[in-house]
Formats: sequence, C-alpha cells, structure tokens
Amino acid sequence: MDKVAAKIEARESAGRHFSIVVVAEGACPVGGRETWAEGAEPGQNTRLGGAGKQVAESIAALCGKDTRDLVLGHLQRGGSPTAFDRLLALRFGAAAVRAAADGAFGTMVAYHPPTISRVSLERVCADPHRVPLDSDIVETARDLSICLGD
Repeated sequence: MDKVAAKIEARESAGRHFSIVVVAEGACPVGGRETWAEGAEPGQNTRLGGAGKQVAESIAALCGKDTRDLVLGHLQRGGSPTAFDRLLALRFGAAAVRAAADGAFGTMVAYHPPTISRVSLERVCADPHRVPLDSDIVETARDLSICLGD
C-alpha cells in the first residue's frame, strides 16, 4: 500500500488531483488473506468481496485523501459488445448445449483460442487463476504508467 500511496501523492504533485485505484475481488495483501463478502444466503457459497473497501481505508489513512469505494456491476464492467463478443457468446451457448446433450455434466465451456473446449469443474475450482506478473497484460499496464502496487 505504501507504493500505491506514493503513486497517488506523485500524481497529486504533478497536478492530477484524482486517482482511480482498481482492486480485484480476490486481492489480498502479501502474506494476508482474501476478504469475503458478508451475508451469504443459506445454501449459497460465500463470495469474495470487501478488498476495495480495505484499500480505500488504507489510502485515506496513508494519504489523508477523501476516498470512496465502488463495486461495479456487470453492466458497468462490460460496455457494448463487439461483433467478436457476440460470436463468442453464440459459440459458448452452442458448446454448452452440446455438452448438456452429451451428458457432460460437471464441466464448463472455456475459450482456448481458437477453440471452445470443455473443462471439468474440479479443475476450474482447484486453484485460483492469477495473472502472471511477467505477462504482456501487466507489462502493457506498466508501459501506460499504471501502478500495480509492486
């Protein structure tokens, strides 16, 4: 959090009097634990949530800045679908119907370019899937001066 606070203060010094900090639902401090949302209904799985609030509180304490946390809904996250998005959705739907028709329960369909394939739910749920720190996505973010807190 110290590095994130330093980036916010550097932006402030450069005349940028706002910052947007994006926090993944599964984010947790190094050596810490994930935060879980409260109030799961009986029979439902608990879900990740609350990391953004913790980060906002930390930034307020470290920088003395007014902070607000906002959980984006699915509509706010997605934007307008492209032609690729629409075609991919059709492919997912058709593959899911084929899986059900084949009796392939306990699986989900996944996009492994260029194909749609079936993946067992056991494999999906076994380990969290994290973006590798040396991936081109992370490098692109850094090239755009996005602070990732590391």
